Amino acid sequence: MGAIEVNGIAYRLPTGRLLFDDVSFRVGEGITAALVGDNGAGKSTLFKIITGVLNADEGSTSVSGGLGVMPQLLTGAAKKVEENDTALASLGLNATVADALKVVSPKRIQEAMKHVEACELAMMEDESEEIQMKYAHALAEYADAGGYDNEILWDVCCQAAVGMEYEKCKFRELKTLSGGQAKRLILEALLRGPDQVLLLDEPDNYLDVPAKNWLEDQLRESSKTILLISHDRTLLTRAADRIITIEGGTSWVHGKGFGTYYEARQERHERLGELLKRWEDEHQRLKDLVQTLHMQTKSSPAMAPKYRAMQTRLKRFEEAGAPQAPPPPQRLKMKLKGGRTAVRAIVCKNLQLTDLTKPFDMELFYGERVAFLGGNGTGKSHFLRLLGGDETVRHIGDWKLGSRVVPGWFAQTHDHPEWSRKTLTEILWEEKSLQIAAAVGTLSRYGLGAQSDQLFLTLSGGQQARFQICLLELSGATLLLLDEPTDNLDITSSEALEAALDVFDGTVLTVTHDRWFVQNFDRFFLLDKEGNVKEVQEPVWT
Repeated sequence: MGAIEVNGIAYRLPTGRLLFDDVSFRVGEGITAALVGDNGAGKSTLFKIITGVLNADEGSTSVSGGLGVMPQLLTGAAKKVEENDTALASLGLNATVADALKVVSPKRIQEAMKHVEACELAMMEDESEEIQMKYAHALAEYADAGGYDNEILWDVCCQAAVGMEYEKCKFRELKTLSGGQAKRLILEALLRGPDQVLLLDEPDNYLDVPAKNWLEDQLRESSKTILLISHDRTLLTRAADRIITIEGGTSWVHGKGFGTYYEARQERHERLGELLKRWEDEHQRLKDLVQTLHMQTKSSPAMAPKYRAMQTRLKRFEEAGAPQAPPPPQRLKMKLKGGRTAVRAIVCKNLQLTDLTKPFDMELFYGERVAFLGGNGTGKSHFLRLLGGDETVRHIGDWKLGSRVVPGWFAQTHDHPEWSRKTLTEILWEEKSLQIAAAVGTLSRYGLGAQSDQLFLTLSGGQQARFQICLLELSGATLLLLDEPTDNLDITSSEALEAALDVFDGTVLTVTHDRWFVQNFDRFFLLDKEGNVKEVQEPVWT
């Protein structure tokens, strides 16, 4: 069995900004703990410190038991990969299913496999007895390391995630799998594998709801020690034994699950505020006493010893320092304005998404909040892209937008290569003609003021999501097409988006697997695996 120890971790970003200065916690044997915090608080950075990818400025971490890691992104395709980054994140664009499974296997098996592959290459050029003996020894070591048993495990993982035997899909490129299939594949390997400690960064992203339910069951039943990052409020409620929060440069632990987390957080902030107020009151009292004794000493030298004693007391009080202040609230003000449109915002007649859906009719009306549900690969995102004007979406039949309907698109993958090497202020200037002051002011309302001169590529997933929503505000859209908008948003940002949608004057369509987010929508359409598109009275996920 395993455990995770984090003691007094401090880390300063390359820019010089102190990300956190005192993070400490322990995840004990068999515990599933969730690491939460605002986007950019340093959750993924802390994972990299635990795995040794980054070095902390102060403090230490330790892991007992084999460590398995799932990064937020499974390959380096969508971001700059840091030197010595986690093996999965460092996989290239053309990585195969076999490549991905190898890097989450035990180190001994990885080394034995490399030796076998090297001998096989050597035998293609030299079939001497010496090379054959090396090959035989390599195969023996591979067997001793558990390689053949591991191949059985891989077969089970591929069957569960991809629906194919390992031998039939091992050379398939990882990028050809859906995001949910790729995540499920690695989760199967890690949860079934021998490592007793798992770090899972956003393991629920890209999973459809049946897969999320499967993941929650696995997390509850697993005997492994698991630390995960997630913003899915339903998953946190159902699967996490305790909640570890990073905020204000430090951490604290709530040991009673997410159901009582909000109350515990509010009580903690109130307690910290009260302790700080008491300290400030006492600080002011001591300063007033020093000032009074100073005045008295001027008229009565006999008061000098008391004056010096009080100065010493004040100095010691100040050197001890103030207690921790409650973290400032993340004040996000998303202003999705919209505007009045025709009553019939969207009309579809005998529309069919090629190779995805059967023909369907649909009328959506101004002001409605509509959710499109169903498993991965059923055409939901294609439909939103079509409505957003993507001419590459193949279809048959007719569709049209009503008058004054202006679509605004939120992309699930945040895939905007045209922005990668530009700062946020540059993007706002080029696309929305915002001067620097106006751009920084707008970004600040989205909690991105400090990132105004940061490259889009270097933002966290949640920060990229907030920036996309910022652009929706500036676009003047009256129809919001939101593809998994809450996938990377922290809890505070998700709640701010929900509040903004409540007052948005227009029509909202979303593709989502966020069971919490969808509670406030009016209509629900299910796209099933047989290609049917039908309206349902309540959320249905399969």
